[in-house]
Order: sequence, then structure tokens, then C-alpha cells
Amino acid sequence: MVRPQGLFGLSVIKRHEFRAARLPGGDGEIAFHLPLAGRMAFVGVAIVALVLLPVAIYPIHLVKIACLAIFAASFNFLIGFVGIVSFGQAALFGTGAYVTAHAMKVWMLSPEVALLLGVASALVLGLAMGALAIRRSGIYQAMITLAIAQMVYFVYAQAPFTHGDDGIQSVPRGILFGLVDLSDDRAVYGLAVIALVVVFWGMRWLLSSRLGMILVAIRDDERRALSLGYNVYRYKLGAFAIAAAGAGLAGSISAIAFQLATLSGAHWQLSGEAVLMALVGGIGTLSGPIVGAAIVAMMQQILAPFGAWVLVIQGIVFVLCVLLFRDGLISHLAGIPGLLGAYRGKADRTKA
Repeated sequence: MVRPQGLFGLSVIKRHEFRAARLPGGDGEIAFHLPLAGRMAFVGVAIVALVLLPVAIYPIHLVKIACLAIFAASFNFLIGFVGIVSFGQAALFGTGAYVTAHAMKVWMLSPEVALLLGVASALVLGLAMGALAIRRSGIYQAMITLAIAQMVYFVYAQAPFTHGDDGIQSVPRGILFGLVDLSDDRAVYGLAVIALVVVFWGMRWLLSSRLGMILVAIRDDERRALSLGYNVYRYKLGAFAIAAAGAGLAGSISAIAFQLATLSGAHWQLSGEAVLMALVGGIGTLSGPIVGAAIVAMMQQILAPFGAWVLVIQGIVFVLCVLLFRDGLISHLAGIPGLLGAYRGKADRTKA
């Protein structure tokens, strides 16, 4: 009654050997292997790069990458750190987009309020979806989320406020907090970057906390977590809600940036892209979804002239990543500093 996890329950979780995902600072995260001065320099270079990127690349294309990265991070959080397989993230993305677009165009609400409504609506749907899905595991869990997502898709296809195949078009961007005019693409880019940074560091803080350790422990050994006295169902449902809010945030920003919300944002194919982005970047890593989103977005941009063949090429990339880079690109990039150090050491020994 006093300490159901035992005298040393929490320390057991802290020393747990994670089989798949790593906690922030573990393998696969390059920046966290650097000393303090190196980390500060890394952050400084990242800030300068984010400021200068819109000069070299079309800002709206960068916004698309940021939205896809947030969306992929929501899927990666579930499967990589909690062990929940969800193929219904597209329904949450589409819900956030539709609610935000409708709130701004029909209800004439400010962008910040519309964003909150979009995220809240996705969170509510995520709670309903998660309450059913986490009662099962494995392929059954994935099929439940996919089935619910398909039902949501057909509801949006018939609902009057979504305007069917036409979608909600010409969504006004508005003025954020009455100060920032989002009609400027650079302002929208700033909003997307801030959202991405908040999601990234928020997830890092969450996974480094006691709650994050409990979630990873539940993923690794659910029965053991139950024996330690944790309410596994409640923790899984909370994790599903967090991921749903992330997917809804991505959809809401996308609706504002592209001034559009369509059925493609709720289609199961978008959930497949989330799987592809997380896998290419590295499942169970924090920065993996960002790298994966950038690669997938660039592929779509460069290969656009090939039309429907883009899907075939994406499928080939997916297969190659599974065969050659099972841990994702981030894990392989993290090994580069070690290889360079070994090469330098070998060169020094040769000179000596």
C-alpha cells in the first residue's frame, strides 16, 4: 500500500536495458555526445541555420518539412518509446486541419484560438481511439487504429462542413496574437519552427523524466510494470493523447500555412508516410523524424514530375532502409565522429 513498486522499484526502471529506443543522450543522438561547449556551438549553428534557411529555400517548403517532422514525431513517440502501433495518425492530422480551417474561415477566430481548437479536437479523438486500441496489442492494435481512421475519413468525406472532395479552401491566415501577420510566408515559417522546437525539446524533457522512464519500461516489459504497481492502461492512454495532440498540431499549422484542408490530410496513405519518415530517420530517436521528414519532403519535391511513380520510388526507399539501415540514418550518422576519431588515431600512430 505504501510503496507498491517495492523499495528499489524506481531504480530498477532507471537501470532498465532498453531493447529498441534510446533515451535522449543515448545512441543515435549526435549532439548529446558532445561536451557542453560543443553542445552550445551545435545549438548556435542550428539557430543560424534556421534563420538563414528561408533565404535559400522557399519558406513554405520548409513549413511542410516542419509539419511532417512533428507528425512523424507523434508516430515515433508511440511506437519507439511506448510500444503502441498506430496507423491512425492521419485521422488526427486531418481533424486538426479541418477544425482549424473551419474555425478561421467560418467562425472568424484568431489563429492562436483556432490552433488550440484543432489540437484539442485531435486530442479528444485520440483519447477515444486510444481507449479502444490499447486494449489489444500487436497487429490487432494496429488494425483497430486503422479501422477507426478509415471511419473518420468517410465521415469527413460526407460531412457538410468539410465540403467533400473540394475541402476547405482559401483559409485566412489571420494575425497571430494580434501582432504577427501570418500572410507573410516567413512569419508562418517562424511559427512552424517554434512549434517544432517546442515539440522536440518537450519530448526530450518528457522522456528524460520519471514519466518517460515509466513509459519505456512499460514498452519493454508490461507485466513487470504492472507488478511494480503502475496503471499501464492509464499511462498508455496518456501517451496516446500526447501523440494525438502532436499530430493535431501538425495538421493545424498545415491548414494555416497552405490555407487548405482536404481529405488527403485524413487518408491512410499519410499514416504510411509517417511510418516511412520515422523508419528512414530512425525509430526511437528524437531527431530521426526530422531527418526522415526532410528526406521524404525533398523526394516528393524532386520526383514530382514522375507523377504516381513517386509512390513506387518511396516504396523502394522503404525496402532499402529496412534492409540496409534498420536503425535509421541517425544511428549511422552518430557513428561518424567515432570513425573519424579512429581514423585520426590510426594516422597518428602511422606517423609515429
